[in-house]
Amino acid sequence: MSPLVGTLLCDRYRLDAQIGTGGMSTVFRAFDVVLERPVAVKLMHREIADDEQQLERFRREARHVAQFSHPHVVNVIDAGEDGGRPFIILEYVEGETLKDRIRRCGRLPVDEAIAYAIEIARALSAAHGRGIVHRDIKPQNVLIDEEGSAKVTDFGIARTVHDEGLTAEGRVLGTTDYVSPEQALGHAVNGQSDIYSLGIVLFEMLTGDVPFHGENQVAVAMKHVREDLPDLQVRRPEVSASLAAVLDHMTAKDLGVRYPDADTLVGDLEDALAIETARAGRATGEATAVLRTLPGTARRRVPLRVRWHVPVAVLVLTVAAVGGALVLLLGEAAERAERGTGAPRAQAPAGTEHVSVRRTSAGDFDPLGDDQEHPSELPRAVDRSPSTVWSTETYRDGTLTKGGVGIYLDADPGVEATSILIDTPTAGWEAEIYAADGDVPPDSLDGWERVGGGTVRRERHRFELEAPDAHRYWLVWITELPPGEQRVEIAELTLYAPKR
Repeated sequence: MSPLVGTLLCDRYRLDAQIGTGGMSTVFRAFDVVLERPVAVKLMHREIADDEQQLERFRREARHVAQFSHPHVVNVIDAGEDGGRPFIILEYVEGETLKDRIRRCGRLPVDEAIAYAIEIARALSAAHGRGIVHRDIKPQNVLIDEEGSAKVTDFGIARTVHDEGLTAEGRVLGTTDYVSPEQALGHAVNGQSDIYSLGIVLFEMLTGDVPFHGENQVAVAMKHVREDLPDLQVRRPEVSASLAAVLDHMTAKDLGVRYPDADTLVGDLEDALAIETARAGRATGEATAVLRTLPGTARRRVPLRVRWHVPVAVLVLTVAAVGGALVLLLGEAAERAERGTGAPRAQAPAGTEHVSVRRTSAGDFDPLGDDQEHPSELPRAVDRSPSTVWSTETYRDGTLTKGGVGIYLDADPGVEATSILIDTPTAGWEAEIYAADGDVPPDSLDGWERVGGGTVRRERHRFELEAPDAHRYWLVWITELPPGEQRVEIAELTLYAPKR
């Protein structure tokens, strides 16, 4: 056990257990005694804290990740120093690394591997959009939380495209099992290098092994420079030609052939997931959640029985085979318990309790626009994390010119909600609350019943609802942005209903 366990940093963060260590720092599971929540603490080794170059790299990690919040990035919460030792406070993720999962399970189901690649690529897209290149994408730096979602961590050697000196040409950083050819040669890198490394991670998820082995790290790095990857379809025959083509473009040594950016890659991976799901007729693991976030063009490729709720569709087929309707009801109840988002931070009003919903329960509602409003961010609105948000699109003139946009919760099979709590970092906006029923949410506002609304005046605002009957869908319809703001952000939506 580390002698630092039990230490209280800055009279706030109590180190409870060591959970990892590296050349620059040690990571502890800790407890924030002020906000009473678990966190992760990355504490720089004392012996290198006086090295200005290492110290700047450590501080740069905090600055880089603090620039943005994303559901598939381990978020920075705080940073500081205690007794001359710098530390970073990170979101605590209970679970395992993607590397651990591959070691434990071997090759992953095809659709699950694609789903993780999509989540990682979405995180890279957010980082690259802010000029940040990770430079060390590998399964050891991807955490899989208790609900199966991937989160990228360890931006310790990340740089912006404007950085000089610390990561200049001629210096190779990163892990050679996943290193891009240009990085292996010590050349300057950009987001395409992360795309190559993600391609190697996808290859490992699909085959259970990295593509190249050698006597030492230099030998492996040179294989990335000189040798083609082993044929994916030989290693995994059930993989489609379309997915193999995506991998070829991700790992092309010629930068003119490799995907130019993560956004383009995400689109092709989403199509590949839809195609693989359609071929299999089912989805597994994290693919069931990612399918709900696909854009309409990709989602339409997925069979209808899979598109809305994969586990239930599988159960229906099982029930039909054995003739036991009770199995379906028990299966749905078990799934609700497994996929629940946990208890909210706010105390329920007297006589009520919070409504547990699945992590995939949030949906975007944009009938007056392009039918999409940041679908990849939807899980943030029900993840019980105040540091992650779903946001509307950015409206440059500060006006919702299309009349409104919304986010809804699917409280399947229905609930008599008495209030809804909205956590938002951008108070001062107008919202109307609607309810509806049916197998799918209404595609226009005419199909919804208004049950409340008004001005969201506080960062934690509760609307009382006038809905005497149970409803399945609950919509927050945003009609005006906060004064001086160009978008609305929602950290959490919580429904409350009478205690049972």
